[in-house]
Amino acid sequence: MIAFKVKSTVTYPNYQRLSEMISDRSIQESWQSKSEELEKQTPLERIEWAGQTFGNQLVMTTSFGIQSALMLHLATKVIPDIPVIFIDTGYLFPETYQFAEALKERFNLNLKTFTSKMTAAHQEAKYGKRWEDGPKGLEAYNLDNKVEPMNRALKELGAKAWLSGLRRVQSKSRKDLQIIDQQNKTVKIHPVLEMSERDVYYYFQKHDLPFHPLWDQGYVAVGDWHSTVPLEEGMSAEETRFGGEKRECGLHEVSGNADWQI
Repeated sequence: MIAFKVKSTVTYPNYQRLSEMISDRSIQESWQSKSEELEKQTPLERIEWAGQTFGNQLVMTTSFGIQSALMLHLATKVIPDIPVIFIDTGYLFPETYQFAEALKERFNLNLKTFTSKMTAAHQEAKYGKRWEDGPKGLEAYNLDNKVEPMNRALKELGAKAWLSGLRRVQSKSRKDLQIIDQQNKTVKIHPVLEMSERDVYYYFQKHDLPFHPLWDQGYVAVGDWHSTVPLEEGMSAEETRFGGEKRECGLHEVSGNADWQI
């Protein structure tokens, strides 16, 4: 089981940020070395390092999903006012919006909500239900509703680094992630990367944290209502999203646009 150390709130030293030099190849290579060092540290120590390194250029994301309280609890222990990016597609479950309000109040979140440039109704009128149009339709839907808003959020907030709650056990696409990775122009830090489901459960019990309300209805992951189903016998967790065609919604994949942040 992973040990946690409570750290005091971060104060930012006045020195040139490493993040200003991420385009330099030598600095990019240094992330691997630092990532190996951070493997030996606790999630809270990793968050503290990120805060000290990137200062006000550090953000985090939340989907207000099944286990989102984990990263929100950890990050706000160390950096109470960290900007928390929430991508609202307009297709989330009602329970997700209710959960978001509860966690926002509990952790006093500095929440930054971003949406598509086109409303859900306008999109359906113009394109139809793209999530039903196979991989290409789903990719286009995710680009407009998740990836583009996230890219815009990072730009508007001046972010160079992103705290993400990905864990290796969640899917095949995440099993080879490092504590520090770079996604296009953005440095990603994964503080809870090696936590198991048991680690998460015990952390929730210890700190009296809530799971998403749909957890009790068999959901092991929660995204848009039209692309998420409860876990049934014989299914893997990955098959509960996007009809089993893919696990990632695009936020954690390189966009392919060199001018974008992700």
